[in-house]
Amino acid sequence: MRTRPLKVALLGCGVVGSEVARIMTTHAEDLAARIGAPVELAGVAVRRPGRVREGVPDELVTTDATALVKRGDIDVVVEVIGGIEPARTLITTAFEHGASVVSANKALLAQDGAALHAAAEQQGADLYYEAAVAGAIPLVRPLRESLAGDKVNRVLGIVNGTTNFILDRMDTSGAGYSEALDEATALGYAEADPTADVEGFDAAAKAAILAGIAFHTRVRLDDVHREGLTEVTAADIASAKRMGCTVKLLAICERAADGQSVTARVHPAMIPLSHPLASVREAYNAVFVEADAAGRLMFYGPGAGGPPTASAVLGDLVAACRNKLNGATGPGESAYTRLPVSPMGEVVTRYHISLDVADKPGVLAQVATVFAEHRVSIDTVRQSGKDGEASLVVVTHRARDAALSATVEALRRLDTVRGVASIMRVEGE
Repeated sequence: MRTRPLKVALLGCGVVGSEVARIMTTHAEDLAARIGAPVELAGVAVRRPGRVREGVPDELVTTDATALVKRGDIDVVVEVIGGIEPARTLITTAFEHGASVVSANKALLAQDGAALHAAAEQQGADLYYEAAVAGAIPLVRPLRESLAGDKVNRVLGIVNGTTNFILDRMDTSGAGYSEALDEATALGYAEADPTADVEGFDAAAKAAILAGIAFHTRVRLDDVHREGLTEVTAADIASAKRMGCTVKLLAICERAADGQSVTARVHPAMIPLSHPLASVREAYNAVFVEADAAGRLMFYGPGAGGPPTASAVLGDLVAACRNKLNGATGPGESAYTRLPVSPMGEVVTRYHISLDVADKPGVLAQVATVFAEHRVSIDTVRQSGKDGEASLVVVTHRARDAALSATVEALRRLDTVRGVASIMRVEGE
């Protein structure tokens, strides 16, 4: 075994970073045996140096992250600070000074992944980011490596634990959205500002990363259609139950049937209780991958938190250190297909539409006519009425999302339609 240790710079020492530092210390001998050389934490960049960080010697702590990544003796930089800047500049600076990078930064990778890969390749360095998607669940590496010889057609999953916890509570306890969010916040699943989670930004960044890897093309965050769950109501959950479904916030990445384009989207959807994703509870994540030869694969586990995310970071750290020892690099960006990303309107899906209508003869016929005019086929209709008011629930067959959206807008213009109570897609069938 080589005696000179491989030196690691850690950028960020919060929940994840502190756990990375702890594991590097407590598992030092095992890591050295697996890598083939000792691994040494050479510096930890933080914003607030006065905090007590158990297991991290004070002499390693610095507020000058730029100076740390510029050190010529750093072999691998671990970036867990998040955000776009200064993370982007620090990562590119690390590459320029000969270090490989392990990152958990989904937002940055979804926005600038292509540029970061190019910078790493130019410098002969590695860029690993298993921790950027689904915490401890091994997902990025199987897509990049294990399925590299297969053709992936679809990636469908729950990739945000906060939103899954909220929807699970709404489903199992009958709580409303606000009540379920309050519980998630109290338990530490939701941030003080939960916008990134509940509005789907977090899941959309992960969808962009997964789609790019799965389909060997470049997909940016701006390419992902995004809807959050703030409009999901207890009535939606109850309606899903009547259909034998549950509601999940899904990330869906698909290759078009003709293979000439891809789509990536995040939105709430009803899925049948018979689907494996329907049983994913609490703050867990699960992802379905559908490939030509491998068939259907499911990856399941904790998608966030210090220890799970640190586990993914350490797995990447081992790979990057092994490559350093061997003078090699791991897989870089694969974007050879250059497939365009189609807009949401081109997606073929199903709708569940709940309408408040006048309870009088001919209303159902008017509604059915609107669907027919837009070439959207109706699968089922359920109607209930009382005191001149009625509720009409329509579930469609598969159609282009643009046609479904146009149908809804036309329904809103009918005099007999008092309002569109809810709209939700139906997936997983």
